[in-house]
Amino acid sequence: MASKSFGPYVDTDVILRLITHDDFKKQEDSAKLFEKVEKGDLVLSAPDTVIADAVYVLSSPRLYNFPRAEIRDVLTAFLRLTNFKVDNKQAVITALDFYANSKIDFGDALLIALTLQTKTKEIYSYDRDFDKFAGIKRKEP
Repeated sequence: MASKSFGPYVDTDVILRLITHDDFKKQEDSAKLFEKVEKGDLVLSAPDTVIADAVYVLSSPRLYNFPRAEIRDVLTAFLRLTNFKVDNKQAVITALDFYANSKIDFGDALLIALTLQTKTKEIYSYDRDFDKFAGIKRKEP
């Protein structure tokens, strides 16, 4: 099902420039963009895959190697902005907590968070890491 966009979409690279400060001009421009969002002058949209991509890039040992808790904290700050509309926003925030407090990858953390929103709380998977999360019922096909 397609999501409903509330405003222009933002790509991962804009968020990364703001977080990493590795290009002053782009960081400055990205900061100005998100200041408009924070003030309520602009609504930005992003699919949850933009956040997943940011987690991947920020955590990469070959790129930025940010600690998991720092990734959670900085991305959650973006997600708390009322005018930053992200698909499955609450599940993404929950997934960032799971990711920061465990050894699972962000994709699995998001799957757990989304599954916890369902009636059955069931995941079909061979991955036994899902068994470690309270409330999740892992089943094998």
